[in-house]
Amino acid sequence: LSPPGDSYGVLPRPCHALVLLNPQSGSGRALDDFQAVVQPMLAEADIATTVFVTERAHHAHEKVRDEDLSQWDTLVVMSGDGLLFEVVNGLMERPDWREAMKKPLCILPGGSGNALAASINYYAGYDHVAKKKLLTNCTFILCKGLYTQMDLVSLSTASGKRFFSFLGFGWGFISDVDIDSEKYRWLGSARFTLGTLQCLAKLRVYQGRLSYLPMAAEQSSSPAPRDAPAPVTNGHIPQPAGTGAPGSLPPDSLLAPLGQPVPAHWTVVPEEEFVLVYAIYQSHLGTNLLMAPAARLHDGCIHLFYMKAGISRVTLLKLFLAMSRGTHLDLNCPHLSYVPVRAFRLEPRVAAGVMTVDGEALACEPVQG
Repeated sequence: LSPPGDSYGVLPRPCHALVLLNPQSGSGRALDDFQAVVQPMLAEADIATTVFVTERAHHAHEKVRDEDLSQWDTLVVMSGDGLLFEVVNGLMERPDWREAMKKPLCILPGGSGNALAASINYYAGYDHVAKKKLLTNCTFILCKGLYTQMDLVSLSTASGKRFFSFLGFGWGFISDVDIDSEKYRWLGSARFTLGTLQCLAKLRVYQGRLSYLPMAAEQSSSPAPRDAPAPVTNGHIPQPAGTGAPGSLPPDSLLAPLGQPVPAHWTVVPEEEFVLVYAIYQSHLGTNLLMAPAARLHDGCIHLFYMKAGISRVTLLKLFLAMSRGTHLDLNCPHLSYVPVRAFRLEPRVAAGVMTVDGEALACEPVQG
């Protein structure tokens, strides 16, 4: 959804920001941190705020889907990645989504999973930091008021749902850690460390078929036919059919419908037993996990990682420790593969394990993006 080349917009001054804040996110300090750290900096920068405190799941989704957004110059999400996922998908359900998606979005880390905030901190060239320092850096980026494009990935599932994702899609070990550690939210980002150790103890293997369109293949072969498959729903709301209808969503032009085989120029992974599959489009998977050091905000690329069965627990732990510095690929582990792709499809053999999109749980079923 973004033109190539870095071009920056600048927020107006004075600036009006709608802040969507989840007071329950992370260890529950988001509102206090907003008042103590963020608000004084924004006041200095001539950014006025309207704070919308969410009271339940999907509250932010409905707010941005239904609200007249013209009174605000930017939408600020102060939470973990889950709230931004709601906001992006709420915007994409609007009849005027093309215009709504031009509204600059800002993420301020207020959750336990702050992957996008950590990624933006990394793209901006700042040192690796966490907690209050990361919040200060991200608020400073908002105060400067520069914004640029970000890729979204369109995900469709066999049951007919369609989501727009800004961070990543996962199945297997990483998704298990994400969802199993929910009960330790009060620990903040330490929940993921505890979850990793627990999931290592009961290491599972998942069976399925993984296929992808490599970055290079797309340039050399003819693109997939442009006839859009029958529209799937975004979240739950049916969209008008056909690519030309006003408000209709962009077609998944690289994908064949899920019931059909993948196009001939795609690669099908020969192995069908995985410990994990993760398709990430930002650099960071978490504050302390630099999974795709080569990723940029809009490189038009999905960074696909998959880990084949047979890896030992010790090696897996070593990989995760190396990922804190982004050096996991230097270990040349034969079980871990990395390939930059334009599109992918995952077809689980049985509905086992949890899938996640931007850290939110999905039912396990065939999916492509």
